[in-house]
Amino acid sequence: MTQLSAALKGVITPEMESVAAQEKVTPEFIREGVAEGTIVIPRNVRRQNVTPTGIGKGLRTKVSASVGLYGDKGSPESELAKIRTAVAAGTDAIMDLSVSGDIDAMRRESLANTTTPLGTLPYYQAVAQTARKYGSSLKMEVDELFEVIERQAADGVDFLALHCGTTMSVVERAKQEGRLDSLVSFGGSHLIGWMLHNRQENPLYEHYDRVLDVARKYDVTVSLADGMRPGCLADSLDGAQVQELVVMGELVRRARQAGVQVMVKGPGHVPLNQLKATVTLQKSLCKGAPYFVFGPVVTDIAAGYDHISAAIGGAISAWAGAEFLCYVTAAEHIGLPDVNQVHEGVVAARIAAHAADLAKGLPGAAEWDLALSRARKALDWQKQMDLAIDPGRAEKIRKTRSDDSVAGCAMCGKYCAMEIVSKYLGTAKVSC
Repeated sequence: MTQLSAALKGVITPEMESVAAQEKVTPEFIREGVAEGTIVIPRNVRRQNVTPTGIGKGLRTKVSASVGLYGDKGSPESELAKIRTAVAAGTDAIMDLSVSGDIDAMRRESLANTTTPLGTLPYYQAVAQTARKYGSSLKMEVDELFEVIERQAADGVDFLALHCGTTMSVVERAKQEGRLDSLVSFGGSHLIGWMLHNRQENPLYEHYDRVLDVARKYDVTVSLADGMRPGCLADSLDGAQVQELVVMGELVRRARQAGVQVMVKGPGHVPLNQLKATVTLQKSLCKGAPYFVFGPVVTDIAAGYDHISAAIGGAISAWAGAEFLCYVTAAEHIGLPDVNQVHEGVVAARIAAHAADLAKGLPGAAEWDLALSRARKALDWQKQMDLAIDPGRAEKIRKTRSDDSVAGCAMCGKYCAMEIVSKYLGTAKVSC
């Protein structure tokens, strides 16, 4: 029995109870959300070392960090170091997007080295595997793709990103649109190349019931990935993107009918003025399915600073209703992230998520800020460091202060306006 089928029968599972305790809501609230499809709990029945995590309406906005083997220089050790860094920085989920090397071994190491939900994109492995076998992934057989999907699910992967909505009609729409950046999705571009070369419909759409059979068997959450993700602001909300979203709405309905949990992965480059409309459209067409957004980045010029651009987009998207933020690092578009950039990317996404939770009035969100404000008012430096979203960085910057003996704020020292005014108003501490 899947989480969804249990919820529909009125059964509160141990996973629902665990999520309720984390979120400080009732188990019935979680059950109702899972039953409606507005909350998902990615948790493969074969995975023993995972902490159940809820993603969806009324819950804390979650963050995902991506790792994976890429090219000749990638190593399992370096990617595992990134996983440890992301988890230490507070990520809620990991995606292993390996496209080279021993992908099976990397995935199994990833599963063993984190208790967060773990997702993958099976088409990446299918491409790598068939390219080695045939010299070209264009020769891939449909059964070979589904063998990879089943293998990854059997290993314990909690959510699978699959481009099921990228149909031939959507591809034709993209051709008619005359996009500036035709395709930027790695998996989507390889899939479309296969479709056009073989003159066949997307097998993930044509055989969607087969996808659902695997997902139901292992209670894997399906993450409907967008092959038509806009890769520049000029292509945002064009006909191809919207048409694919319409198809995803159909696939969300079919997944729910099959007892399979489902969420939707969203756009990459979106200008600020279209963020709310993008989220609203997804929520309407996909009947409230959790929205997993990649950033979004809100300007094309932020090379080297895309984690900041993505934090802006993520905060506004989550405020508008998105519930899951895929981090973006400073290396986006120009390279592969190191552990420091992974850390920065997770923290930036967490700041965006928390800012949105504050704006939405999520119960408990404001208490964290209030506690830090009180510590700042009391000039309690240690408590401020402890409450910071990144205590290590806060401590490091604090230690650069030349005169640590001064109790006032770091900017003003003995001329601290907060301390002076507090004394005048009679609200200062007895001793600083």
